[in-house]
Amino acid sequence: MIVTLAEEIMLLSLDDEAGAVRERQACQWAVAGGIVLELVLAGRLSVDGGRITVVDTVPTRVGLLDGRLRTIDTWAAGTRRPPKVTAWLTKDNRKALDATVASLRERGLVSQEQRKVLGIFTVQRFPEVDGTVERELRARLQEVVLRRAEPDDRSAGLIALLHGAKLHRLAFPDRPAREVVPRMREVSEGQWVGESVRKAIREMQAAMTAVALVTMRS
Repeated sequence: MIVTLAEEIMLLSLDDEAGAVRERQACQWAVAGGIVLELVLAGRLSVDGGRITVVDTVPTRVGLLDGRLRTIDTWAAGTRRPPKVTAWLTKDNRKALDATVASLRERGLVSQEQRKVLGIFTVQRFPEVDGTVERELRARLQEVVLRRAEPDDRSAGLIALLHGAKLHRLAFPDRPAREVVPRMREVSEGQWVGESVRKAIREMQAAMTAVALVTMRS
């Protein structure tokens, strides 16, 4: 089973038992950024100078990615020049999170429950059904960050997104920041992957930083 970057971020964010989203606001940005980066890696989008362009609309055969690709294509078609990736992240971050959770449900990795809070408010929870994927994901992150293994393109991209959104606590809840952040920064800025992937990672990091500043000011 191929799990997308956005789905991996969601698995790290969802509380395994309660099914609630931890650090929801930052997670929304990271999930939306993960979908864009995944589409860049798949050759469907390009991000250059902070602007996003659709270069290929051939389906990836991954429902989550193809749904967002169609939406980006329709949205970008209505602009005179390639729109800013920060504008897309701002527009789509909440919808991207919902779409990613729905994808995890469809794939049988999480279930959906409704619970009453104070006997009045209904809240949605998404407890994990199969923890195998998350365990393998966390093991992969530990190999790269804690044991300093060389990352592949996808692992480098995932770590860069988590680092850019300051979500190290989700990936390494039992480790202090000083033990993981320097290595995550090193991977994000490293030379392990090809230039096109490095460029895409740099662009997404810049976008994540920009939206984080906007969020802090609002």
